[in-house]
Amino acid sequence: MKQRICILIFVLLTFQGIAQDTPIAGPIINSYGKVFNVDTPDFKTDVTSMMKVVFDVGRTFENNESTNPLIETAARFLNLHAQNGVKAEHMNVALVIHGSASQDILTDAAYQKKFGVDNPNTALIKSLSNAGVQVILCGQTAAYRNISKSDVLPEVQFALSAMTALIQLQNNNYRLINF
Repeated sequence: MKQRICILIFVLLTFQGIAQDTPIAGPIINSYGKVFNVDTPDFKTDVTSMMKVVFDVGRTFENNESTNPLIETAARFLNLHAQNGVKAEHMNVALVIHGSASQDILTDAAYQKKFGVDNPNTALIKSLSNAGVQVILCGQTAAYRNISKSDVLPEVQFALSAMTALIQLQNNNYRLINF
């Protein structure tokens, strides 16, 4: 009997440890942007200030069948702060897309034509847009890569250039995050 109790306690503690190390998504973007819980961080998050951020996304990855993790970072940003007390209305997020990342905002039809599969970023972009995230494509990249407005998801806005969008957003107190 004692042995069974010890085994049960061991199993429960093991699963408790796993649960704490398992990332979770939501509450803003439920299917993307999983984050880990950080118990008692020393650097405290100011949950009352406005967080205005622009992500500079200029590259993609070789796997054309999975989401671009740089785009998914916007979902992680929203979720991790919401999970830790920052209200959604205190977060303004924009993505400025340029370079090879421009393929990640194509419609399924355009992506299918180029890669033979539907765009794995479609649902992510729609979820981000539904959460108020601006998705902005560099017009110079679009022209260089022959991407028309009909080739991109309807949630995408065209800018004169990525540089223009980045400057204007930063002039409006958005903070640049570039990976």
